Amino acid sequence: MNSHKPLVFLVTALSLLLELSVSKHSGVTRHYKFNIEMQNVTRLCQSKSIVTVNGQFPGPTITAREGDRVVVKVVNHVQYNVSIHWHGIRQLRSGWADGPAYITQCPIQTGQSYVYNFTVTAQRGTLFWHAHISWLRVTLYGPIIVLPKKGVPYPFPQPYKEIPIIFGEWWKADTETVINQALQTGGAPNISDAFTINGLTGPFYNNCSAKDELFFSIANHTMTVVDADAVYVKPFKTNIVLITPGQTTNVLLKTKKHRPNTAFLMEARPYATGPASFDNSTTAGILEYHLSSNNATNNNTKIALLKPSLPKFNDTVFATKFSKKLRSLASSKFPALVPQKVDRRFFFTVGLGLNPCSSPNKTCQGPNNTMLTASINNVSFVMPNTALLQAHYSNQSKGVYTADFPANPPFKFNYTGNPPSNPAAAAGTRVAVLPFNASVEVVLQDTSIVGAESHPLHLHGYNFFVLGQGFENFDPNKDPAKFNLVDPVERNTVGVPSGGWVAIRFLADNPGVWFMHCHLEVHTSWGLKMAWVVMDGIRRNQKLPPPPKDLPKC
Repeated sequence: MNSHKPLVFLVTALSLLLELSVSKHSGVTRHYKFNIEMQNVTRLCQSKSIVTVNGQFPGPTITAREGDRVVVKVVNHVQYNVSIHWHGIRQLRSGWADGPAYITQCPIQTGQSYVYNFTVTAQRGTLFWHAHISWLRVTLYGPIIVLPKKGVPYPFPQPYKEIPIIFGEWWKADTETVINQALQTGGAPNISDAFTINGLTGPFYNNCSAKDELFFSIANHTMTVVDADAVYVKPFKTNIVLITPGQTTNVLLKTKKHRPNTAFLMEARPYATGPASFDNSTTAGILEYHLSSNNATNNNTKIALLKPSLPKFNDTVFATKFSKKLRSLASSKFPALVPQKVDRRFFFTVGLGLNPCSSPNKTCQGPNNTMLTASINNVSFVMPNTALLQAHYSNQSKGVYTADFPANPPFKFNYTGNPPSNPAAAAGTRVAVLPFNASVEVVLQDTSIVGAESHPLHLHGYNFFVLGQGFENFDPNKDPAKFNLVDPVERNTVGVPSGGWVAIRFLADNPGVWFMHCHLEVHTSWGLKMAWVVMDGIRRNQKLPPPPKDLPKC
């Protein structure tokens, strides 16, 4: 490795992930084909058949330049319905290509295909793609690398090389069976058997593999954070990167002069705050410096393996400090266009709840024979049978959704204290409607009905500014005075603090229907999700175009 140029590591963590395409010249169109097919792989001493793209796990990397048009034809060769989401891509007036099943499209059925067509606008950095139906994203995922326009420099040292790192989870069991059983019994699904880095579980698991060849290091190396969710940030140095499911981070890693007979471990393990059980294992890879043939190490030489130091799994103090370091670049070239006025304000409670047992035998696995559920403002979202975007575009919402999602909780209580006497959530397919170009503020408040827990909330179709966060209950009289309206970080996914709140703002300048949901997969399955309907503007370039002819049918 070159010891004089920084090495960019694209660090991406998520519940489960997906892939994109390559484009080498700004403003060009690149065509790709994704064949969804089964592939046999071996992990944790077990061989099983999984759903893949082009037989790869993780799936192929898509590299595009800012301004490029990306066209991906997805052909479904497996028994499951499939849809692909290009996580973090703004999809400006291209909502038909966003991908969440039954929100912007009906899924691609077995033997069918669909062409995703979108342009990457005003974004630079790392994003990712993944399946967006049921739990198929466990194996259907891959990185998206967005380079600056041709000839436009980075606002930091030119990287020598870019290496994507994807964090995921692995189950020995079939994940579709895992979630279906959990939804039927009302209990929590089985936790994963391992974490993965680029699809591999690493040397700490009894995985019957020889050696993982990975290129991300923490031990004895300092990283410089330069980008979050494909938006440049004020650079800062750190030994540890905290990343929430659904978030992406670019870091510069300055390589070192060769240290003979030394290798460096990179490790990842969970930050967990909730009361539920979780996979408390560590995944790892190894960074090694390759020598010239003249200085090669003898095979019998003992190699020292240096190990990094990670925070405890529930180190909220570190998590809070790290989050506060993330600030927009806010320069003349890359301004932070924070809405200074607010047209629409929303206060959303997010968290878990308990519903009465509804199984035929009246036996459920939730606390006290209940069924676990999740909700926003006490609405547990029910997925429709017709895609919301199609219903909205054709003005046929009746029987599909209602436009009455509550702007505030139905009743007030001590959100982070003792739970209310009735912890049940109401089921419904309800959306919030926004006029075009409205400036929107949303305060997301965690609840402790079942237990306080951090929730990574992802908004499709938009970036938003994170104005501030705190613990306990949000105080509308005091907390807004502390909001950062100068250089707040701009993201597409934010972690709602465990037992706390976070405030965000965005400008509703992208017409269509846009999903917002927790990126903890089981919470989404339980109903912690909602949708925004953003109306057309008055100008032609402010309106949602008609659907493509090959849009899948339900």
